[in-house]
Amino acid sequence: MASKRQMGYKCRIAGVLLLLLASIAALVAVAVIQDTWKFKEYSLEYGIVIDSGSSRSNVYLYEWPGEKQNETGVVTEIMNCRVSGAGISEMKVDPQKDEASWNGFRECMRNVTKAIPVEKHKTTILFLGATAGMRLLHEKDEEKSDEILGSLREYLKTLPFNFQNASILSGQEEGLYGWVTVNYLMGNLLTKNLWNLYANPEGEKTIGSMDLGGASTQIAFAVQEDLRGPDYLHVKLYGYPYNVYTHSFLCYGKNEAGKRILDKIVKESSDPSYIINPCYPEGYNVTMMASEIYDTECTKKPKDYNPDRELFMVGTSNSDKCGSLVKSIFDFKTCSSPQCSFDGVEQPPVVGEFMAYAGFFYTARALGNEGATDLITFNNSVRKFCQSHWTVLRASEERKMISDHYLKTYCYSGHYVFAMLADGYKFDKETWKNINFQREVKKTSIVWSLGYMLSMSNMIPSEVKEIPPLTNPVFVGLIFLFSALIIITVVFVFVFLIRACY
Repeated sequence: MASKRQMGYKCRIAGVLLLLLASIAALVAVAVIQDTWKFKEYSLEYGIVIDSGSSRSNVYLYEWPGEKQNETGVVTEIMNCRVSGAGISEMKVDPQKDEASWNGFRECMRNVTKAIPVEKHKTTILFLGATAGMRLLHEKDEEKSDEILGSLREYLKTLPFNFQNASILSGQEEGLYGWVTVNYLMGNLLTKNLWNLYANPEGEKTIGSMDLGGASTQIAFAVQEDLRGPDYLHVKLYGYPYNVYTHSFLCYGKNEAGKRILDKIVKESSDPSYIINPCYPEGYNVTMMASEIYDTECTKKPKDYNPDRELFMVGTSNSDKCGSLVKSIFDFKTCSSPQCSFDGVEQPPVVGEFMAYAGFFYTARALGNEGATDLITFNNSVRKFCQSHWTVLRASEERKMISDHYLKTYCYSGHYVFAMLADGYKFDKETWKNINFQREVKKTSIVWSLGYMLSMSNMIPSEVKEIPPLTNPVFVGLIFLFSALIIITVVFVFVFLIRACY
């Protein structure tokens, strides 16, 4: 009987000791979890990029979560505001046009300001990047280009944002950031996995980028690591390195190329009052001022140049003649490297898929070649467009939204795009199928500004709020519970020991 009673005491003591140890372990575990298992809540960050091209400016507003994926923010476009008026390179000429441009800037910046939480205004970076139009103006009149940028800086400094700078981007930067944009939107740099987390796509190939602006055009695509030269850039995105070939051709944008073609047409004519233009549709006639062709660094002014001279253009829908004129502005022969595109510029063979956007897209859409197509189909569509009468083009349902100002240009620009891609970049019947003519991806515009913001987001500190796994009341309650259990257990152990001894 005594042995059973003693065994009962021992069992009770063992149970109480087990409860004591469990309470101590639970108390320590709660304290450790609360201290080490904190997760970070990142606020949304914002950035504004103003893309000031040769013909217009666009204001893009981007946002991204403060938590970065391998050092680069996950950026989303949430607003695209087109600034009314002309491009900034045309400022400081006509006060009335300047006022229209400034009103356009003010309207867009008001809309952007409303879209950003007030508490985020001071941390929102603001950057203006001027591209080929200002690069040309800088070559022509450095003082004027500096004056225009100075005025823009003064205005942008008055806004409630963290203004960085207003500067002229190099052609190489414009090409590289366009490549980053394309591959980011296509999910080649970052994508969501099964657990809804962002990850780098294992073994994912990148896509080449081709941008056609008003004053310049850019090509960029990833190449093997060992290639070196002035047109090869090594970049790191989301923790992964890339070697990107990129080159920009100034004066080869759609608008400037058009002026160079018109210059050749004018010089071939002996009568400025009746100039046969094979690149304009038959039935379309127009009078233009000589300054519209020669007020640029991309065309050489004739000896008897008069900016106010009237030139009467008569369209004839001559596709072959237009194609010949277009090709004449390129130099496809000069090359001191294994392979060149044109004008003696070294370029490795094009590989993989390509996204052609901006002017490439608008030209392809006017010809009925939006998306992917093949070389023969594209070439045939150019010929068909160029041989059409103006009334036929103007009456077509798919071109009703295109203004006369642009519609008249798509014969020469069709030949121009075909010559550049086929004779310049060396796309053949097989590789042409890899070109996709698009304006946007996933409802986001394909522009260099997104690629720029992705790169800039590396430099922006994030606001971080540490959140413990347990709320303060729960944490205090658990600490109190397990502390009370420990005290009660110690009392029971003491009582059992006293009884066992006496």
